[in-house]
Amino acid sequence: MKIGMIGLGRMGKNMADRLRTGGHQVVGYDISPESGRDVDSLQALVDSLEAPRAIWVMVPAGKPIESTLDQLGDLLDRGDLVIDGGNTRFTQDQAHAKALGAKGIGLVDVGTSNGIWGRENGYALMVGGSDEDVARIQPILDTLKPEGEFGLVHAGGTGAGHYAKMVHNGIEYGMMQSLAEGYAVLEASDLIQEPDEVVQSWRKGSVIQSWLLDLLAKSLQEDPHLAHIAGKAEETGETKWMIGDALELGVPTPAITSALYARQSSQIQDPMTMKAVSALRNAFGGHPIVKE
Repeated sequence: MKIGMIGLGRMGKNMADRLRTGGHQVVGYDISPESGRDVDSLQALVDSLEAPRAIWVMVPAGKPIESTLDQLGDLLDRGDLVIDGGNTRFTQDQAHAKALGAKGIGLVDVGTSNGIWGRENGYALMVGGSDEDVARIQPILDTLKPEGEFGLVHAGGTGAGHYAKMVHNGIEYGMMQSLAEGYAVLEASDLIQEPDEVVQSWRKGSVIQSWLLDLLAKSLQEDPHLAHIAGKAEETGETKWMIGDALELGVPTPAITSALYARQSSQIQDPMTMKAVSALRNAFGGHPIVKE
């Protein structure tokens, strides 16, 4: 299948590479000339694809995605399809779908997870949109997902993919915070001689064994006691959105809310827990860390 890819950053470039390895033809565009792009403008990207076109967009939420979709709305033809693989708020998906739909252009939203590991191992894909539009890009989704039964879900209509990813990221916050707090207690205890070795021991046979635990252990091997990482971890908008929607739904989320507050507090403090969270964010997603 031939597809356009807008945004060749940490995620977009790896996704394009996985698609090419899987036999698809990808035409890539990025605003940066150093990105390895195939074309140097959105117009050139559209011109390089035969109708009906499919274009996957991997740019940040907010102004970048708004601007990109506005431009695509003017450049694309009826029957074309846009896939938003970023972290757009689900309510905005619905507004985007309405605006594009008025021009006969479809929209599929795809929540995407697995960061820098996805190129080799595949991405968890949470998809929102009509059955017809999702079916059109099924070969692309099948190539991007991990091998095996799981890793791909058509979660519902427009906005459902990003809603599922929003909840996913909230859960991620809570899980990382629990691991980080546990490690901080080990570090503070006079009874524990080697807290890094304790974490290593939990990787097999333990109820809490997990990929995140493996990543924490790997980070501790590379930087014992996380001595060179500052205890600051940024927060993303998605967990705020999830907590807000949970309040509207009457669903308590105390663990996830506490994890969000901890990240906010890390901007004015420097606790061990945030050293561990920062290390985990870098390990699974390539997010930058502040060095000490």
